[in-house]
Amino acid sequence: MQKNLLFYLTILGLFSLSSYAQKVKAASKEPQKKDNYTYIDAVKTYERVSEKGYKSPDMLKKLGDSYFFNEQLEKAAKCYGELCEMTTNLEPVYYYRYSIALRAIGETQKAGENLKKFNELSGNQSK
Repeated sequence: MQKNLLFYLTILGLFSLSSYAQKVKAASKEPQKKDNYTYIDAVKTYERVSEKGYKSPDMLKKLGDSYFFNEQLEKAAKCYGELCEMTTNLEPVYYYRYSIALRAIGETQKAGENLKKFNELSGNQSK
């Protein structure tokens, strides 16, 4: 009798753990989907605002970074170019990203100039 009771409790415990694990997996996937859609909507919003003529350094940084990290380097180069024309007080990383984007689209001379700016501002010693 005791063996049967122990056997049934073990089976019941295994089923309850299995169903709990499935619920946890389902719950953990939902926020990722929501975050991806939120990110996409933000990029589209920045694009619409930019097309209407409103451009700020902060918006161009965010839009350029979103293109850069999604490997849309032609669009990233355009945004970083506008950013460099708009202001000269930029963090060195933006000159670096701009040079990478320019090199990817074939503008190597301009890419070299921006890489020199990056090296000067970041204190890198290039020979």
